[in-house]
Amino acid sequence: MTLVAITLCTFRRPEVADTLRSLFAQQLPEGIRLRIVVADNDDTPSGRAAVEDAAAGAIWPVAYVHAPARNISIARNAGLESAGEADWIAFLDDDEIAEPDWLARLMDCAAETGADAVFGPAIADYGPEVPAWIRDRDYHSNRPAMNFGTVITGHTCNAFLRWRGTPWRDMRFDPARGQSGGEDTAYFLALHRGGARFAICQEAIVREAVPAQRLSFRWIARRRYRSGQSFSALAKGVPARLQLAVTASGKAVLCTAAAAVTLPSAKRRNYWVLRGILHIGVVAGCLNFEQSALYGTTDGSG
Repeated sequence: MTLVAITLCTFRRPEVADTLRSLFAQQLPEGIRLRIVVADNDDTPSGRAAVEDAAAGAIWPVAYVHAPARNISIARNAGLESAGEADWIAFLDDDEIAEPDWLARLMDCAAETGADAVFGPAIADYGPEVPAWIRDRDYHSNRPAMNFGTVITGHTCNAFLRWRGTPWRDMRFDPARGQSGGEDTAYFLALHRGGARFAICQEAIVREAVPAQRLSFRWIARRRYRSGQSFSALAKGVPARLQLAVTASGKAVLCTAAAAVTLPSAKRRNYWVLRGILHIGVVAGCLNFEQSALYGTTDGSG
């Protein structure tokens, strides 16, 4: 019998009930047991009622853990602590809906590749009101990708991690990144540097409706900048960070020029401006600039 602990963090999102119902509907192979852990990062246990109501009569046990501080790393670590003796841990977000074969596909990929972690895509579900320049570039989906020809990190919006008997059982998410974001990128990067092998399963899909407050240039720009800061963690050591900063600076200049050339087209202009902001974020990360808080806010940033 294989035990999989599914962990998700929540912060003032009643949508967590829909996420849980999608987990109860998972189509699993024989011999798989689930344990679901919801870590509430609010100051008060505001999500308890929604979680307990959704879990009433569920076929799998659901543990509600209050992990306050408005720091996503604290909540993620509470989920790890509550995983117990699970063989594997799966991660997703509290505003995502997992397709019925989501977990089975992650497990199949892990078995076929021998990977220690598998990452899948989180697909944005856009409504008809979404501006064309956002929809065409699909800025809100999170699709795992390779870096330098291999998978070296990933995100907790859709992940499956080997747990029992692994050398990373005692590793935790960094609280210093718990409000700015990028804590999952750093966590999986550390596992990779410690010898963990990763794979991608594009067929293991979770979907996420995009709220109105995220449909702005400003919101996307903040996320791009933070993603650049997180990417800078790939450079290890001062010489590598300086080299990456110089390269990213040059790319930012080229993006600025491209934005100027494509000024009349909102789709092309915004693409190049946002790409330039990403590279500026890389420079800021290499130079250890302070990261702004994204999690634990009430404007939908988290």
